[in-house]
Amino acid sequence: MQTSQIILVSHPVGSVKESDLACRTAPVAEPGDGQVLVEVAYLSLDPAIRYWLNAADTYMPGARIGEPVRCFAGGTITTTRHADFPVGTYVTGLLSAQSHIVTDGKGLVRCDLADGSASWHLGVLGMPGMTAYFGLLERARPVAGDTLFVSGAAGTVGTMVGQIAKIHGCRVVGSAGSDEKCAWLVDEMGFDAAFNYKTESPAVALKRLCPAGMNIYFDNVGGDMLDAALLNLARGARVVICGALSQYNEGHYAGPRNYMKLLTARATMNGIIVFDFFEQWQTAARQIAAWLKAGRLKSVEHIESGIARFPAALIDLYAGKHVGKVLVKI
Repeated sequence: MQTSQIILVSHPVGSVKESDLACRTAPVAEPGDGQVLVEVAYLSLDPAIRYWLNAADTYMPGARIGEPVRCFAGGTITTTRHADFPVGTYVTGLLSAQSHIVTDGKGLVRCDLADGSASWHLGVLGMPGMTAYFGLLERARPVAGDTLFVSGAAGTVGTMVGQIAKIHGCRVVGSAGSDEKCAWLVDEMGFDAAFNYKTESPAVALKRLCPAGMNIYFDNVGGDMLDAALLNLARGARVVICGALSQYNEGHYAGPRNYMKLLTARATMNGIIVFDFFEQWQTAARQIAAWLKAGRLKSVEHIESGIARFPAALIDLYAGKHVGKVLVKI
């Protein structure tokens, strides 16, 4: 048996280019004791992939040239020699960009497709949904009446943060890179307000939309957006650092210039690494599924077809061409 893979040809310098990645085939071994063979159905495209393509070790090992690109994926177990994973089980995990993989089962999440479609388990019921759920509820701890601002609001994490915050009685403001996305956040995702950071200064927009300051800032962007948000914190605010999309291509991370506002606002800043909550994912998935079935949450997806579309779809993700969850269907 052969697997189709998207491999790393060169560590990106600046923005990801199609030439940094390549498609190849490779043989797949038969599973040994304690292993399973997963036939992958969907690949998940997430902003964190750019961070994972770097050579440096972080909270996980750096990317290695010639290896499949690290990403979340979902698929069905077709062969098993593992007691916990029978044939036919649909699973998700950090399986990387490939059509078939043999794994020992570590880090796999067994998915109940009664909770939602297979693709949802890589979006609202998967890593992005879990990041939003635990980042907001465990790190920010919203209370009714809070004003929350989330940057990068048109992606899966951003829309989930905003919608879950609304469920908890918050006023929600988001930022996005076009007027169309901002209108969509308000009209379709239920945000109270949104601004286009490309046409209005974030510092000005936040003063306009959050005149009493924000109680929660959920940061997916970093850089200048983080600095603008820090200037507009309410007393006792909670800042959650989830990502730094504006910084991934820079080769370095600019520290916040306005960090002293954390002191004067008696605020806190914390980070969210979703793997810290891995044991709680299935419980969270059931709650999110209940909200989806009750119509309190919406899921929006953009799906490309064929593994060869992965490099172009990844580039489109960083160009902000789509809203919601971006996936490649194999």
